[in-house]
Amino acid sequence: MSTSVDTERTVSLTVNGVPREARVPVRRVLSDLLRDDLGLTGTHVGCAHGVCGSCTVLVDGDPVRSCLVLAVQVDGGAVTTVEGLARDDHQGGQVLHPVQEAFRECHALQCGYCTPGFLVTIAAGLEARDRSAEITEEEVDDLVGGNLCRCTGYANIKKAVRHAAAAMRDA
Repeated sequence: MSTSVDTERTVSLTVNGVPREARVPVRRVLSDLLRDDLGLTGTHVGCAHGVCGSCTVLVDGDPVRSCLVLAVQVDGGAVTTVEGLARDDHQGGQVLHPVQEAFRECHALQCGYCTPGFLVTIAAGLEARDRSAEITEEEVDDLVGGNLCRCTGYANIKKAVRHAAAAMRDA
């Protein structure tokens, strides 16, 4: 008796609001699908073990380490990468997400390798909280605590979180 083993599957998902489809090996991780198959290189792979957070994307609105999730696991789902955080300004350009704007204004990056993971994680966290409430230092620590940065020392990243939270509150 012989058994058939699927080595490839077609994955259908929505990435940054756009329906996409790709035929991938069943062992391909989401970060490789995004970068290699779909050409979305904003998602960075730092450690490939889920420790650093550079590869964080949103899957159905929740932050996940894309280096740990198989592409076939998100079949039918919605993925938001760092490229999908900005919104269309209806004039041919884009408006940065408040977290992206805060990172720019607060100089919250240096080499930039960890930045996509921070942006996606912080954006999801700030979107999920009560915007009318003042953000606490504990919340700021929680939002940045799961991502690693070897350049900045976190001070300006935390400043950017507070800045973005205030901008979202006032919007």
